[in-house]
Amino acid sequence: MSGPALWAVVGATGTGKTRLSLDLAEALAARGRPAEIVNADAMQLYRGMDIGTAKIPVAERRGIPHHLFDALTVTDDAAVAWYQDAAREAIRGIHDRGAEAILVGGSGLYVSGVLWDFRFPPRDETLRAQLEDELERHGSGALFARLRAADPAAAERIDPRNGRRVVRALEVLAQGGQTHGGALPEAPVSWHPRTRIVATAIERPDLVPLLDARVEAMWASGLVAEVEALRVEGLERSATAGRAIGYAQALAQLRGDLTRDEAVAETQALTRRYARRQVSWFRRYRTAHWVDARTTDATALALAAEGRP
Repeated sequence: MSGPALWAVVGATGTGKTRLSLDLAEALAARGRPAEIVNADAMQLYRGMDIGTAKIPVAERRGIPHHLFDALTVTDDAAVAWYQDAAREAIRGIHDRGAEAILVGGSGLYVSGVLWDFRFPPRDETLRAQLEDELERHGSGALFARLRAADPAAAERIDPRNGRRVVRALEVLAQGGQTHGGALPEAPVSWHPRTRIVATAIERPDLVPLLDARVEAMWASGLVAEVEALRVEGLERSATAGRAIGYAQALAQLRGDLTRDEAVAETQALTRRYARRQVSWFRRYRTAHWVDARTTDATALALAAEGRP
Protein backbone atom coordinates (compact mmCIF):
# COMPACT_ATOMS: atom_id res chain seq x y z
CA MET A 1 0.00 0.00 0.00
CA SER A 2 1.43 3.36 -1.05
CA GLY A 3 -0.33 5.87 1.16
CA PRO A 4 -3.67 6.37 2.87
CA ALA A 5 -6.80 5.29 1.02
CA LEU A 6 -10.12 7.00 0.46
CA TRP A 7 -12.99 4.73 1.45
CA ALA A 8 -16.61 5.43 0.58
CA VAL A 9 -19.41 3.72 2.50
CA VAL A 10 -22.54 4.48 0.50
CA GLY A 11 -26.06 3.16 0.01
CA ALA A 12 -29.71 3.78 0.67
CA THR A 13 -31.02 5.28 3.88
CA GLY A 14 -31.50 2.79 6.69
CA THR A 15 -29.03 0.20 5.39
CA GLY A 16 -26.43 0.47 8.14
CA LYS A 17 -23.81 2.82 6.67
CA THR A 18 -23.08 4.63 9.93
CA ARG A 19 -22.40 1.54 12.03
CA LEU A 20 -20.35 -0.07 9.27
CA SER A 21 -18.22 3.07 8.90
CA LEU A 22 -17.44 3.04 12.63
CA ASP A 23 -16.62 -0.67 12.57
CA LEU A 24 -14.42 -0.15 9.52
CA ALA A 25 -12.57 2.75 11.16
CA GLU A 26 -11.87 0.59 14.21
CA ALA A 27 -10.80 -2.37 12.06
CA LEU A 28 -8.39 -0.18 10.11
CA ALA A 29 -6.96 1.29 13.31
CA ALA A 30 -6.40 -2.22 14.65
CA ARG A 31 -4.31 -2.87 11.53
CA GLY A 32 -2.18 0.20 12.25
CA ARG A 33 -4.10 2.41 9.81
CA PRO A 34 -5.99 5.12 11.73
CA ALA A 35 -9.11 6.44 10.03
CA GLU A 36 -11.38 9.48 10.19
CA ILE A 37 -14.93 9.88 8.92
CA VAL A 38 -16.26 12.53 6.51
CA ASN A 39 -20.00 13.13 6.20
CA ALA A 40 -21.63 12.76 2.77
CA ASP A 41 -25.26 13.21 3.83
CA ALA A 42 -26.51 16.60 2.64
CA MET A 43 -28.90 17.08 5.55
CA GLN A 44 -26.43 16.02 8.24
CA LEU A 45 -24.40 19.07 7.28
CA TYR A 46 -26.95 21.16 9.20
CA ARG A 47 -26.65 21.98 12.89
CA GLY A 48 -29.70 20.98 14.86
CA MET A 49 -31.04 18.58 12.24
CA ASP A 50 -30.32 15.47 14.27
CA ILE A 51 -33.36 13.26 14.81
CA GLY A 52 -34.76 13.51 11.29
CA THR A 53 -31.39 12.75 9.68
CA ALA A 54 -30.43 9.92 12.07
CA LYS A 55 -27.22 11.81 12.83
CA ILE A 56 -24.94 9.88 15.15
CA PRO A 57 -24.50 11.67 18.50
CA VAL A 58 -20.98 12.73 19.45
CA ALA A 59 -21.03 10.36 22.42
CA GLU A 60 -21.55 7.38 20.11
CA ARG A 61 -18.72 8.16 17.67
CA ARG A 62 -16.27 5.87 19.52
CA GLY A 63 -13.66 8.61 19.71
CA ILE A 64 -13.24 8.58 15.92
CA PRO A 65 -12.80 12.07 14.40
CA HIS A 66 -15.82 13.12 12.31
CA HIS A 67 -15.85 15.93 9.74
CA LEU A 68 -18.53 18.03 8.03
CA PHE A 69 -21.26 17.26 10.51
CA ASP A 70 -23.05 20.40 11.78
CA ALA A 71 -21.10 22.54 9.31
CA LEU A 72 -24.01 24.79 8.27
CA THR A 73 -26.94 26.67 9.76
CA VAL A 74 -30.41 25.78 8.50
CA THR A 75 -30.57 28.97 6.46
CA ASP A 76 -27.38 28.15 4.55
CA ASP A 77 -27.48 26.67 1.06
CA ALA A 78 -25.77 23.27 0.92
CA ALA A 79 -24.53 23.64 -2.65
CA VAL A 80 -22.84 20.53 -4.01
CA ALA A 81 -19.94 22.53 -5.50
CA TRP A 82 -19.23 24.00 -2.05
CA TYR A 83 -19.45 20.55 -0.53
CA GLN A 84 -17.03 19.09 -3.08
CA ASP A 85 -14.37 21.63 -2.07
CA ALA A 86 -15.03 21.23 1.66
CA ALA A 87 -15.01 17.43 1.60
CA ARG A 88 -11.86 17.17 -0.49
CA GLU A 89 -10.10 19.64 1.81
CA ALA A 90 -11.11 17.52 4.80
CA ILE A 91 -9.87 14.35 3.08
CA ARG A 92 -6.53 15.93 2.16
CA GLY A 93 -6.11 16.99 5.79
CA ILE A 94 -6.84 13.46 7.01
CA HIS A 95 -4.33 11.99 4.57
CA ASP A 96 -1.74 14.56 5.57
CA ARG A 97 -2.10 13.25 9.13
CA GLY A 98 -1.34 9.76 7.85
CA ALA A 99 -4.89 8.49 8.36
CA GLU A 100 -7.37 6.94 5.97
CA ALA A 101 -10.56 8.83 5.12
CA ILE A 102 -13.97 7.19 5.16
CA LEU A 103 -16.61 9.13 3.23
CA VAL A 104 -20.04 8.09 4.54
CA GLY A 105 -23.49 8.97 3.25
CA GLY A 106 -26.27 8.44 0.79
CA SER A 107 -26.49 11.77 -1.03
CA GLY A 108 -25.55 10.48 -4.46
CA LEU A 109 -24.46 13.67 -6.18
CA TYR A 110 -22.46 14.76 -3.12
CA VAL A 111 -20.64 11.42 -2.99
CA SER A 112 -19.99 11.45 -6.74
CA GLY A 113 -18.77 15.02 -6.60
CA VAL A 114 -16.00 13.88 -4.27
CA LEU A 115 -15.15 10.49 -5.76
CA TRP A 116 -15.16 11.40 -9.44
CA ASP A 117 -13.57 14.18 -11.44
CA PHE A 118 -16.76 16.25 -11.55
CA ARG A 119 -16.54 19.91 -12.55
CA PHE A 120 -19.62 21.88 -11.66
CA PRO A 121 -20.97 24.67 -13.90
CA PRO A 122 -20.69 28.28 -12.70
CA ARG A 123 -23.48 29.97 -10.77
CA ASP A 124 -25.36 33.09 -11.86
CA GLU A 125 -26.90 34.70 -8.79
CA THR A 126 -29.17 37.06 -10.73
CA LEU A 127 -30.48 34.38 -13.05
CA ARG A 128 -31.07 31.98 -10.19
CA ALA A 129 -32.99 34.63 -8.24
CA GLN A 130 -35.25 35.12 -11.27
CA LEU A 131 -35.85 31.40 -11.60
CA GLU A 132 -36.52 31.04 -7.88
CA ASP A 133 -39.05 33.86 -8.13
CA GLU A 134 -40.79 31.97 -10.95
CA LEU A 135 -40.70 28.83 -8.83
CA GLU A 136 -42.38 30.70 -5.98
CA ARG A 137 -45.05 32.19 -8.23
CA HIS A 138 -45.80 29.29 -10.58
CA GLY A 139 -44.54 26.17 -8.84
CA SER A 140 -42.08 23.55 -10.03
CA GLY A 141 -44.42 22.08 -12.66
CA ALA A 142 -44.09 24.96 -15.10
CA LEU A 143 -40.32 25.13 -14.72
CA PHE A 144 -40.01 21.38 -15.09
CA ALA A 145 -41.96 21.48 -18.36
CA ARG A 146 -39.47 24.06 -19.64
CA LEU A 147 -36.56 21.85 -18.57
CA ARG A 148 -38.08 18.80 -20.21
CA ALA A 149 -38.39 20.68 -23.49
CA ALA A 150 -34.82 22.00 -23.31
CA ASP A 151 -33.02 18.93 -21.90
CA PRO A 152 -35.11 15.73 -21.80
CA ALA A 153 -32.19 13.68 -20.47
CA ALA A 154 -31.77 15.96 -17.46
CA ALA A 155 -35.53 16.06 -16.86
CA GLU A 156 -35.63 12.27 -16.85
CA ARG A 157 -33.26 12.17 -13.87
CA ILE A 158 -34.73 14.97 -11.77
CA ASP A 159 -37.75 14.69 -9.49
CA PRO A 160 -40.31 17.17 -10.95
CA ARG A 161 -41.19 18.26 -7.41
CA ASN A 162 -37.61 19.13 -6.53
CA GLY A 163 -37.81 22.79 -7.47
CA ARG A 164 -34.26 23.52 -6.37
CA ARG A 165 -32.80 20.92 -8.73
CA VAL A 166 -35.02 22.10 -11.58
CA VAL A 167 -33.92 25.71 -11.04
CA ARG A 168 -30.25 24.72 -11.02
CA ALA A 169 -30.59 22.76 -14.28
CA LEU A 170 -32.31 25.70 -15.99
CA GLU A 171 -29.67 28.09 -14.65
CA VAL A 172 -26.90 26.02 -16.23
CA LEU A 173 -28.72 25.65 -19.54
CA ALA A 174 -29.46 29.37 -19.72
CA GLN A 175 -25.71 30.07 -19.48
CA GLY A 176 -25.08 27.90 -22.51
CA GLY A 177 -23.71 25.03 -20.45
CA GLN A 178 -24.60 21.38 -20.38
CA THR A 179 -26.20 20.10 -17.21
CA HIS A 180 -24.92 16.79 -15.90
CA GLY A 181 -28.57 16.05 -15.14
CA GLY A 182 -27.64 14.36 -11.93
CA ALA A 183 -25.81 11.64 -13.85
CA LEU A 184 -22.42 10.01 -13.60
CA PRO A 185 -20.08 10.48 -16.54
CA GLU A 186 -20.07 7.52 -18.91
CA ALA A 187 -16.50 6.68 -17.89
CA PRO A 188 -15.91 8.41 -14.54
CA VAL A 189 -12.33 9.19 -13.58
CA SER A 190 -11.47 8.75 -9.88
CA TRP A 191 -10.36 11.86 -8.02
CA HIS A 192 -8.19 9.82 -5.64
CA PRO A 193 -6.09 6.92 -6.96
CA ARG A 194 -6.67 4.67 -3.93
CA THR A 195 -10.44 4.74 -3.69
CA ARG A 196 -12.41 1.81 -2.29
CA ILE A 197 -16.22 1.85 -2.44
CA VAL A 198 -18.37 -0.27 -0.11
CA ALA A 199 -22.10 -0.08 -0.88
CA THR A 200 -24.66 -1.26 1.66
CA ALA A 201 -27.92 -2.89 0.63
CA ILE A 202 -30.91 -4.64 2.18
CA GLU A 203 -33.47 -6.40 0.02
CA ARG A 204 -36.52 -4.17 -0.41
CA PRO A 205 -39.06 -6.51 1.30
CA ASP A 206 -36.87 -6.30 4.41
CA LEU A 207 -35.93 -2.64 4.05
CA VAL A 208 -39.42 -1.12 3.71
CA PRO A 209 -40.64 -2.11 7.20
CA LEU A 210 -37.31 -0.94 8.64
CA LEU A 211 -37.73 2.47 6.99
CA ASP A 212 -41.36 2.80 8.11
CA ALA A 213 -40.40 1.94 11.68
CA ARG A 214 -37.53 4.40 11.52
CA VAL A 215 -39.89 7.25 10.64
CA GLU A 216 -42.25 6.30 13.47
CA ALA A 217 -39.28 6.29 15.84
CA MET A 218 -38.26 9.78 14.71
CA TRP A 219 -41.66 11.18 15.63
CA ALA A 220 -41.60 9.28 18.93
CA SER A 221 -38.11 10.67 19.66
CA GLY A 222 -39.19 14.29 19.31
CA LEU A 223 -38.75 15.28 15.67
CA VAL A 224 -41.62 17.77 15.85
CA ALA A 225 -40.05 19.50 18.86
CA GLU A 226 -36.71 19.58 17.03
CA VAL A 227 -38.38 21.19 14.03
CA GLU A 228 -40.22 23.68 16.23
CA ALA A 229 -36.87 24.83 17.65
CA LEU A 230 -35.31 25.05 14.19
CA ARG A 231 -38.28 27.06 12.98
CA VAL A 232 -37.10 29.91 15.22
CA GLU A 233 -33.71 29.73 13.48
CA GLY A 234 -35.26 30.12 10.03
CA LEU A 235 -35.93 26.53 8.92
CA GLU A 236 -39.19 27.50 7.27
CA ARG A 237 -37.41 30.08 5.09
CA SER A 238 -34.74 27.65 3.94
CA ALA A 239 -34.80 26.49 0.33
CA THR A 240 -32.80 23.41 1.25
CA ALA A 241 -33.09 22.31 4.88
CA GLY A 242 -36.77 23.23 5.14
CA ARG A 243 -37.63 20.89 2.28
CA ALA A 244 -35.83 17.86 3.70
CA ILE A 245 -37.88 14.69 4.00
CA GLY A 246 -39.47 14.60 7.44
CA TYR A 247 -38.70 18.23 8.20
CA ALA A 248 -41.12 19.57 5.60
CA GLN A 249 -43.80 17.22 6.91
CA ALA A 250 -43.17 18.15 10.55
CA LEU A 251 -43.42 21.82 9.57
CA ALA A 252 -46.74 21.08 7.87
CA GLN A 253 -47.92 19.36 11.04
CA LEU A 254 -46.94 22.38 13.13
CA ARG A 255 -48.84 24.67 10.74
CA GLY A 256 -51.90 22.44 10.96
CA ASP A 257 -51.72 21.49 7.28
CA LEU A 258 -51.20 17.80 8.13
CA THR A 259 -52.22 15.66 11.06
CA ARG A 260 -49.56 13.70 12.89
CA ASP A 261 -50.56 10.48 11.13
CA GLU A 262 -50.63 12.19 7.73
CA ALA A 263 -47.19 13.70 8.29
CA VAL A 264 -45.74 10.31 9.27
CA ALA A 265 -47.38 8.51 6.34
CA GLU A 266 -46.15 11.10 3.84
CA THR A 267 -42.62 10.93 5.26
CA GLN A 268 -42.66 7.15 5.05
CA ALA A 269 -43.76 7.22 1.41
CA LEU A 270 -41.14 9.81 0.47
CA THR A 271 -38.42 7.90 2.35
CA ARG A 272 -39.24 4.69 0.49
CA ARG A 273 -39.13 6.55 -2.83
CA TYR A 274 -35.85 8.22 -1.92
CA ALA A 275 -34.31 4.87 -1.00
CA ARG A 276 -35.24 3.53 -4.46
CA ARG A 277 -33.50 6.48 -6.12
CA GLN A 278 -30.42 5.99 -3.95
CA VAL A 279 -30.15 2.33 -4.94
CA SER A 280 -30.47 3.26 -8.62
CA TRP A 281 -27.74 5.89 -8.24
CA PHE A 282 -25.21 3.71 -6.47
CA ARG A 283 -25.83 0.70 -8.72
CA ARG A 284 -23.99 2.70 -11.38
CA TYR A 285 -20.79 2.60 -9.32
CA ARG A 286 -19.02 -0.13 -11.28
CA THR A 287 -16.27 -0.70 -8.72
CA ALA A 288 -18.53 -0.83 -5.65
CA HIS A 289 -18.36 -3.87 -3.37
CA TRP A 290 -21.94 -4.55 -2.24
CA VAL A 291 -22.55 -5.85 1.27
CA ASP A 292 -25.28 -6.34 3.84
CA ALA A 293 -24.01 -4.23 6.72
CA ARG A 294 -25.93 -6.35 9.22
CA THR A 295 -23.68 -9.35 8.55
CA THR A 296 -20.49 -7.84 7.12
CA ASP A 297 -17.20 -8.24 8.97
CA ALA A 298 -15.39 -4.90 8.84
CA THR A 299 -12.09 -6.60 9.64
CA ALA A 300 -12.50 -8.71 6.50
CA LEU A 301 -12.98 -5.52 4.48
CA ALA A 302 -9.80 -4.04 5.93
CA LEU A 303 -7.83 -7.22 5.26
CA ALA A 304 -9.16 -7.50 1.71
CA ALA A 305 -7.85 -3.98 1.05
CA GLU A 306 -4.41 -5.27 1.98
CA GLY A 307 -4.78 -8.08 -0.51
CA ARG A 308 -5.16 -10.69 2.22
CA PRO A 309 -7.93 -13.34 2.40
